[in-house]
Amino acid sequence: MSNLRAAAMTSKAWPFEEARRLLKRVEASGKDHVLFETGYGPSGLPHIGTFGEVSRTTMVRRAFEVISDIPTRLICFSDDLDGMRKVPSNVPNPERLQQYMQLPLTSVPDPFGDFESFGHHNNAMLRRFLDTFGFDYEFISGKDFYESGAFDEILLRALECYDDVMAVMLKSLRIERRETYSIFLPMHPETGRVMYVPMKHVDAQAGTVTFDDEAGKEWTVPVIGGNVKLQWKPDFGARWAALGVDFEMYGKDHSTNTPIYDSICEILGGKKPEHFSYELFLDDQGHKISKTTGNGVSIDDWLAYASTESLSYFMYLKPKTAKRMHFDVIPKAVDEYHQQLRAYPVQDDVAKLNNPVFHIHGADVPVSTMVVPFAMLLNLASVSQASDKAMLWNFIQRYAPNASPERNPDLDAAAGFAVRYYKDFVEPQKVFRLANDQECGALETLVVALKSSEAALAVIAQKNKQEGKDMPLPEVDWSNDEFLQSIVFAVGKVHGFDPLRAWFSCLYEVLLGAKQGPRFGGFIALYGVKESIALIEAGLAGALMKPKT
Repeated sequence: MSNLRAAAMTSKAWPFEEARRLLKRVEASGKDHVLFETGYGPSGLPHIGTFGEVSRTTMVRRAFEVISDIPTRLICFSDDLDGMRKVPSNVPNPERLQQYMQLPLTSVPDPFGDFESFGHHNNAMLRRFLDTFGFDYEFISGKDFYESGAFDEILLRALECYDDVMAVMLKSLRIERRETYSIFLPMHPETGRVMYVPMKHVDAQAGTVTFDDEAGKEWTVPVIGGNVKLQWKPDFGARWAALGVDFEMYGKDHSTNTPIYDSICEILGGKKPEHFSYELFLDDQGHKISKTTGNGVSIDDWLAYASTESLSYFMYLKPKTAKRMHFDVIPKAVDEYHQQLRAYPVQDDVAKLNNPVFHIHGADVPVSTMVVPFAMLLNLASVSQASDKAMLWNFIQRYAPNASPERNPDLDAAAGFAVRYYKDFVEPQKVFRLANDQECGALETLVVALKSSEAALAVIAQKNKQEGKDMPLPEVDWSNDEFLQSIVFAVGKVHGFDPLRAWFSCLYEVLLGAKQGPRFGGFIALYGVKESIALIEAGLAGALMKPKT
């Protein structure tokens, strides 16, 4: 670990850059531990952006633990005392929730009927998927935090500093909003609803606030004991002060509020934490992913088609760059994750610390057992019209005789994911076309070359002569990816495809019904030479085209 620690102190990986900044803060403060926090607004079902925040925070925490022995904690805080201001569209019978508007989420009935409230349901969903990924965290419910007295000291201090905190907030508000704004949101003593009303009187000595409800009736309530909560921006800064938060990251949409959060934290006697602002996730249309509308890919969606580690890998990459979060990114993430796993064992310490898999697994990085790329499995599922992973294993074991579901658990899981992904996303989008005259000639040549060693070597020799190269011919090996790829490559060259990618586009569009595809020599090795010949002949005959309806 000492060598890793030395390398970590200069690593350019973004978690280490954040960890080093955090270490300076903690050493200066003399704290005996480091507190990381992530916040969650349970107004809708947990979504993938929430996971990303916890995942990335954990990566910084893991990096910090490499460079320092100071203990760390991670708190996941749910603002479940917030009032429901919009009914989510992605819940059963959303119209039934209209009557509960402005009630705290922990007082709104659970539309799914599983928990005592909608807030409790969403908290459970949050904890479920955090547990799925094995995060080490402490969960805090806002309701419990306010009602237990843990927030009392800060709430009473907010009363004492009411004018100062209000001054920070009023600068950020429109003129018309200033007239009705208060940092405090009292709970109506009769209806239980969260009241968005101005305060008539703030009594720091008595620890109370006075307000009029919508009917004009005056009420005075204590700010402690869950009778009052803070507006969300003051709550942010107040929570930092109450908990002693050292590090919190949040989306770019929060970044303009950072000076507000910091100022309120310091007014209330806290020290502002280190921050990290990440770019937002977008759906396939380029719109921000929202937990209330349910657009984009959910946690359950991703896990239906790929491993948890592939999602963590996606979260690591370029957090300050906006990324489209839709189903098309999954196969690429899976294959890149395994590429990094394979690279890790032979890397030096500096390269290991820059490898995403270190930040996913720490120093205990597993060995990849994926001997076939996920993208290749998808194409294999496509041409074989596989209905289950057992069909894929028939091809896999011919290509890699020593592979098995027991010895290659990554590959076994990926085979099942590939069949499901193919059925749901690839098959409905497959569009085959007929080959043109140039392509027909090349495909016919490829068939001949795949049927005969002499013909295969002849087309490779013709390509070499065409390029003016005096090269020895490769050894014939019909199970070797490189030999098969050299045949495919030579056919494209001999038939004058310029650029050569037009030849590979032909193979994908005519034979696989897709715009993109695998390295074709590897595909032939996996699918089988005889089977590939039959596929090409079917494509030449137009037999792969779907009949018009």
